[in-house]
Amino acid sequence: MIRFSAVAKRYPGGLEALRGVSFEVGEGEMVAVTGPSGAGKSTLLKLAAGIERASAGSVVVQGQNVGALGESALAILRRRIGFVFQDHKLLFDRNAFENVALPLRVSGFPGHEAARRVRAALDKVGLLGREKAMPVALSGGEQQRLCIARAIVNRPMMLVADEPTGSLDADYARAIVDLFASFHQVGVTVLLATHDEASLVRLGCRRVALAAGALALGETA
Repeated sequence: MIRFSAVAKRYPGGLEALRGVSFEVGEGEMVAVTGPSGAGKSTLLKLAAGIERASAGSVVVQGQNVGALGESALAILRRRIGFVFQDHKLLFDRNAFENVALPLRVSGFPGHEAARRVRAALDKVGLLGREKAMPVALSGGEQQRLCIARAIVNRPMMLVADEPTGSLDADYARAIVDLFASFHQVGVTVLLATHDEASLVRLGCRRVALAAGALALGETA
């Protein structure tokens, strides 16, 4: 599903966020990327989702070299990947329903089908009764679940999540972790970054650890 081969990422100014990273994520697998702040976790996830391109090496997603894709092909690939951002990136001038519907509108879904999918996604994350609520009226945990609903509304082949439990209390964190586990159980490939040891233990999935932009650990039990 995802293959990183000798991947490096350098930003303007010379910052080397990743260097020589190579590993694979199988179709339908769930993998947790771990490491301290600044290790390169967020950069790696953005490369996997096609949000950024590698400076060297290759990132192949479902047989497609992301770095070699044109903008139109890249846009099509991104529609098949759900991304949960660390800072939510919700639109605070739109209600919960409208936030989740946005990816479908971009993709040109008919109104009736879009509404059905939005309500199904909200129901999956336990927010069906809050579809008219504005993001500011939602708790931190509810905002995170809203982000997940937006990420899954296109029924993606892969979910990428950056620190999905980072700002949540223990109860909300467990609920979010269980949501990702449920997606994995129905065959969705899940790649997430987290430093939350309790979440890692609960997930029980393979870990890939980064340190200073390099791979520190390939697999653990």
